[in-house]
Amino acid sequence: MKTIIAIIFTLSITTLSFGQDTVIDTTRRSATIEYKTSGNQTLFSPKAPILNQIAGAPKAFYTNYWEFGDGTYSKENNPIKVYKNTGDYEVRLWATNNYDTGKPPTTRPKKIRIDSADDTFQEQASMEEAIDLQRNREPMPEEEIVIILKYKNTKDYTTNGQLYLFYNETIYNDNNFQLTDTRTHHGETKIENDNLVYISKPKNNAFYASAETQNLRAYLSPQDSTERQNLPLTLEDAKANYKNASTLSFNNMQPNEERNVFYTLKTTPEMLKDTSAIISVRGIYIPDENYDNHNVKDMEMEIVTSHDPNKMSSNATFLNYRLVRFKTPKFKIRFQNNGEGPANTIRLETDIPDMFDKTSITVLDMYPKVKICPKYQVTYSCLDTTYTEKQAIFTFKNIYLPGSEQKNVKVYDSTKGFVQYNIKFGKDFHKQKTKSRTAIIFDKNDPIITNYSTTRFLPGISIGAKAGYNSFSDLDNSKSYFVGATLSPYKSYKWYWQVELLNSFHSYDGQSNFTNTLIENTPVGFPYYERKTTSKNYNNVDWELPVLARYNINNYIGLGAGLQGMFSLSEKSETTATTAYFEDEAGTFEVPNLETTTTNSTETSSFTNFRTGFLVEATAGFARIGPSIGARYVFNFKENYNYMQLYAIWKF
Repeated sequence: MKTIIAIIFTLSITTLSFGQDTVIDTTRRSATIEYKTSGNQTLFSPKAPILNQIAGAPKAFYTNYWEFGDGTYSKENNPIKVYKNTGDYEVRLWATNNYDTGKPPTTRPKKIRIDSADDTFQEQASMEEAIDLQRNREPMPEEEIVIILKYKNTKDYTTNGQLYLFYNETIYNDNNFQLTDTRTHHGETKIENDNLVYISKPKNNAFYASAETQNLRAYLSPQDSTERQNLPLTLEDAKANYKNASTLSFNNMQPNEERNVFYTLKTTPEMLKDTSAIISVRGIYIPDENYDNHNVKDMEMEIVTSHDPNKMSSNATFLNYRLVRFKTPKFKIRFQNNGEGPANTIRLETDIPDMFDKTSITVLDMYPKVKICPKYQVTYSCLDTTYTEKQAIFTFKNIYLPGSEQKNVKVYDSTKGFVQYNIKFGKDFHKQKTKSRTAIIFDKNDPIITNYSTTRFLPGISIGAKAGYNSFSDLDNSKSYFVGATLSPYKSYKWYWQVELLNSFHSYDGQSNFTNTLIENTPVGFPYYERKTTSKNYNNVDWELPVLARYNINNYIGLGAGLQGMFSLSEKSETTATTAYFEDEAGTFEVPNLETTTTNSTETSSFTNFRTGFLVEATAGFARIGPSIGARYVFNFKENYNYMQLYAIWKF
C-alpha cells in the first residue's frame, strides 16, 4: 500500500512540475514616464525595464519617442521641453528595445500639469519641404507604430486645406495595419466624404484646376519634384494602390507655420511576415483647398521581427515573372553606428545573386549625403562602389557618423545611415528564389551581418494548347486524335506540377465473335451448319485528366510522370450480326453459302469506361515557355489499354 501511495505521490509531483514548466509568461514589460520641472523647462526621462541582450549582437539599448501633448514630439532619450502655455497635457512615450530579445515595453500616457510657460518660445523650424512623414520605429507584427505627418504652409497667406494618409497597399491580400488613433492639436477635423470641389477664383498668381488651364499653368508656374498639379489623378492613383485612407481638413494655417498630426497604427495578426519586404504609406497635402496644387510624400518601411537597426530589405519580395523584364528591383541597406566614437569609413559588402547584373547598380539615395567617388583618390567625403565576382561593395569614405554611445549625442537618428540602390536583371536568369545579405564594417571593427533579403516569384499561370495522336497497339483499326489544354505555373525553373484536360475522338473495332451450330432436323431434308458472326465498331469521345510532376532538365528538355484518369464522355457502338448457312462445317470447306442474313444495331451510353493509369513522358523544344513536341506512354492499371501519345504543345 505504501508503495502505491509513493508512486501516486511521485506522479503527482512530476505532473505538477511539467505543468509549471510549460506555463508561458504573458506579462508584457512596461516603461513609465518621469519628469521634473526647472523654471519653464520640463525634463522628461523614461524608466524602462532591464534589456535582454541578444547573444552575439551589439550592445542592447533603448530609443525613445515622445509626444508632449501640444503637437510637438522628440526622439531624444531625455528631452527638455518648454511649453508655450500653462495647463494640463497628456504626454506619451514609446520605448523601442534594440538588440533585445523581448517585445518593446508598453507605456501608459501620463497627464502632467504645467504651471510655468514661455509664450514667446519658438520651436526650431525643422521642415525643408511642405510635407514629411516620419515613424517612431519599424513595423513589427502584432505591435503598434506611430506615423507623424508633418506639414508646412509655404504660401505667403493664411490657408485652409486637406491632408490624406493612405495605408494598406492593394498588392497584399491582407491588411498590414489598423488605424487605432489620430491625434490632432490644431483643430484638424475628419472628413468622411473626400469629394473635392474647386472654385475658379485665382489668388496670388495661383491657377485653379481645369483641363483648359493645365497647360497654361504648367507654362507660367515652375515645376518641381515636390509639388504636383493634377489632384484627381493623384487621388485615383493613391486609391488604386492603397485600400484605406484617413482624410483631415485644417484651417487658419499661418505662413511658414509647421504642424504635426500623429497616427497610431496597430499591425494586424495577418500582417506580412516577410522580414525582407518593404511596405509603404503615402501622405498627400493640399495646402489650399481652392486649387489642386498639392504635395505627395511616400514613406517606405521594413518589416522586422526584432528592432535591429542593421538590416537589408527590398521591394522585390514577390515578383510577377511575366513582367519582370520591365522591373528594376530596389534594395535598401540600413546601418547604425553603436560605438562610443564616430565612424570615418563604413564598408557594406552586399551579396548580389547571379540573376542580377551587378554593373547596372544605380545608387538612388544615401545617408550620410555624399558625392559619388570619382575614379581617382579624393580627400572629400564620397561613396565608392566596387565589385567582386559575387558582391557589390559600397564604401563611405572620409565621413563622420557619430556613435549611439558617444558623449553629447542626443538624436539617435544621426547615428543611422543607409544606401538605397536599384539593379537590373541579367540577360539570362531563371525563376528561382534568391537571397542576399550584407556585411557591415565600421572602420576596422568586426563585421555585422544583416538578415537575408529574399526575392521570390509569384507562381503565375501558364495555359498551354495541346494536340496529338494516341496509338493503341492492342486495338484493331484504332484512330485517336485529341486536343486539349494544360495548366501549370508560368515558366517554372525545375520542378513543377501540371494538370491537363484532353478531349479525344477515338474509333476502333472490337473483337469479332462467331459460333457454329449443326442443324440436323431441317425442312430441306439434309443437315447444315449455321455460322453466326458478331462484330462491333466503337466511336468514342473520351476525356483524359492527367496530373503530373514535371522536371525541366534545361531550357529545351523536360521529363514528366504522373497519374491519369480517363472516361468516355459518350460512347457509340455499332453491332453487325451476320448469319450464314453452310452444307458442311463452316470454315472447313469452301462450300457456297446456302443463305446469308445480316442485322445491324446501335447503342449509345455516357460517362462509362472509367480507367486509371500511370504515365511517363519526355518533351523537346522550349521546355519552359513556347512550342515543344513530346511523347507519353500510359500504363493502364486494370485493362490491357496501354497506349502511346505523340503530341505538340505550346505554353503561353
